[in-house]
Amino acid sequence: MSKITSLQVAKRAGVSQSAVSRVFTPGASASARTAEKVRQAATELGYRPNMMARAMITGKSRIIGLVVAYLDNQFYPLALQLLSKALQEKGYHILVFTASNSQGAAEEVMQELLDYQVDGIITASVGMTNDLTMRCTAAGIPVVMFNRGQEGADISSVTSANLLGGKTVAEYLLACGHQTIAHISGWSGSSTGRDRQTGFCDALNAAGKAPQIIDGMFDRDTAAAATRTLMESATPPDAIFVGNDHMAFAVLDTLRHELGLRVPSDVAVIGYDDVPLAAWPAYNLTTMRQPVNRMVQATVDTLLTRIEDPTTPARRIEIESPLIARGTTKGPIT
Repeated sequence: MSKITSLQVAKRAGVSQSAVSRVFTPGASASARTAEKVRQAATELGYRPNMMARAMITGKSRIIGLVVAYLDNQFYPLALQLLSKALQEKGYHILVFTASNSQGAAEEVMQELLDYQVDGIITASVGMTNDLTMRCTAAGIPVVMFNRGQEGADISSVTSANLLGGKTVAEYLLACGHQTIAHISGWSGSSTGRDRQTGFCDALNAAGKAPQIIDGMFDRDTAAAATRTLMESATPPDAIFVGNDHMAFAVLDTLRHELGLRVPSDVAVIGYDDVPLAAWPAYNLTTMRQPVNRMVQATVDTLLTRIEDPTTPARRIEIESPLIARGTTKGPIT
């Protein structure tokens, strides 16, 4: 059985072939009456528009490639859902690839995306080499980094204000009267991990305190091991700032259920992200809230602007995060 064509739909609906194309093109103009006739004819004939053929004709696939390093962190499935919804509302769809943070894996995935002729790319917690950046630029494909920044590259990024966030955590713990403070950081190879650590340490150093630091690698098992190391040391901390909520949950589980410690009486814990699980009674985690809705909207707006006007300069957007105080900290001393 041969495929139904747009010309057959046009004849059934009594309209031009170009009218059929407009009805099935996001953002194109077609009257309500025309759209109704075309969609009814398409349903009767079983017609579906060939998106790949249209992409070859127009040079636009209406597809955005999304590369994410890992989905274990509860922040990213939520962000992916919001990104997909926001892009669909603009007439785009997403093609999702997962890649490790290793250079070879990222390059392989990016080449696949270039082969799919996507209109733009969003990377979530995936680094970009200068070579990858130049290849995307040469192909005319704009890239926006979500929740990750990169120095020295002509590439847009959207993050929370991580330096300020780390500083806010340090000042809060000092106000709570903590004396021995530790940091289980995010992966030192990421801008988010480095910036949160830098803001945190700078604020503590200014107060005359030197925090204990262990790289948690944004990994649950690594964070649990770091917790054991800290609490079994000669000077165990009375407060721990953890680089994201995903690790903080492992820290809390280790403190409470393995080491038998009370939170926050024995040791306070602060995370970063404020994923929905953080508010559950089992964790009730004090954390920095990443404004995911605003970050997603800024990412989509920035990417679509560069798709529509490739001469638009790259932007680096930072959005401030509020501290959400819950039950894993005692609160400031008054």
